[in-house]
Amino acid sequence: MEFMNLTKKKSWSELSPAQRRVAALLATIQSLLAIAAWTDLARRPADTVNGSKKKWAAIIFVNFFGPLTYFRRGRIQSK
Repeated sequence: MEFMNLTKKKSWSELSPAQRRVAALLATIQSLLAIAAWTDLARRPADTVNGSKKKWAAIIFVNFFGPLTYFRRGRIQSK
């Protein structure tokens, strides 16, 4: 049984078509999440953001976790 070598990075040309599709889908989802978060942050008044808008703009850059964290913890929800 061959084990995956997790330390060796593959180039795009070494990926199978299915792996390329998954990578493209994940990149698209990540980009859309970031765009949605930045748009919300830009339109949201500063007093409805939990902390600095500059801080959240930087955090949104962090993969999937940044936008998801912003949507979960960065916005102050009105009751």
